[in-house]
Amino acid sequence: MTGALVDRRPVPSLERLIGDLVPPPRFAQARLDTYVPDPDYPAQAEAKERIGRFAEALAAPRRGGGLLSRLRRAEPAPARGLYLDGGFGVGKTHLLTSLFHVAPGRPVYGTFVEYTNLVGALGFGKAVELLSDASVVCIDEFELDDVGDTLLMTRLIRELSDAGVAIVATSNTLPEALGEGRFAAQDFLREIHAMSERFDVLRIDGEDFRRRDATAEVPELAEEVVRAHAQQTPGATLDAFDDLLAHLKEVHPSRYGAMIDDVTSVHLTGVHALGNHHDGLRFVVLVDRLYDREVPVLASGSDLTALYTDELLASGYRKKYYRSLSRLSSLARDGQRTVAGV
Repeated sequence: MTGALVDRRPVPSLERLIGDLVPPPRFAQARLDTYVPDPDYPAQAEAKERIGRFAEALAAPRRGGGLLSRLRRAEPAPARGLYLDGGFGVGKTHLLTSLFHVAPGRPVYGTFVEYTNLVGALGFGKAVELLSDASVVCIDEFELDDVGDTLLMTRLIRELSDAGVAIVATSNTLPEALGEGRFAAQDFLREIHAMSERFDVLRIDGEDFRRRDATAEVPELAEEVVRAHAQQTPGATLDAFDDLLAHLKEVHPSRYGAMIDDVTSVHLTGVHALGNHHDGLRFVVLVDRLYDREVPVLASGSDLTALYTDELLASGYRKKYYRSLSRLSSLARDGQRTVAGV
């Protein structure tokens, strides 16, 4: 019998949250050698070379680690970090996970939301203690969505950096612009600017690799095709889109990854455009977790490339929505290929 995501209500343990601080399956084999820069965009090759040099520097002893050094300075100098800025699909996550795989000691990797979830589960002090012995903390998808997260992550970065931990982050906006268009609290701009001083910025230009060899459009599937494929595919799930949206309200986004454990493909019927941020942002997180785990998506209803309304795409969260469309289109094309093979 075909299962459904709406029947899954995972409760991941603290050990699971900590154990998940590694690159997802999609990037488990990512290495600098397998990152192929686009020759039309020299910044990609420059970023690859810079990441390599940064990895080599991580092997050097930390500043401020010895007794004599600590006596010479009241505080250790803040560690420098890297900030990879660029559009969707230019390989930022590939470069970040490549760094993780070659970093000495105990590197840590997670998305922005995974770190905020970790702090929520452990408490701030325990989270800092856990991460302070990392050789490098890799933060993917660094985008500030609310005031609370802004304070939390800037404080976390500051304390880890003061402790000598190297930090590398990716995002789609420059550090000084993080948060613009999402909230207008001027008091927090000071926090954002102070945080940006901890990073050397690498701007990576290029085209979305997920669309280089495929058109942006994803052919629509008939509902009977989606249902038949779900029934024939071991480990598949089948859900009505509105039922899934309602279910996502009841499951914390930090549990979406556990919710799709062992799922081989996701099938949706009755897909329609999303016009509010509550549903839209939750679905963005689900798409990110599906993409991380390389789970194909097959859907009937509205065109997936028009899933988010123009109003959402013009909002302060537009970069998240556009990233989601890029990833969802890739997963849908993967789904199309599985249909051809059945």
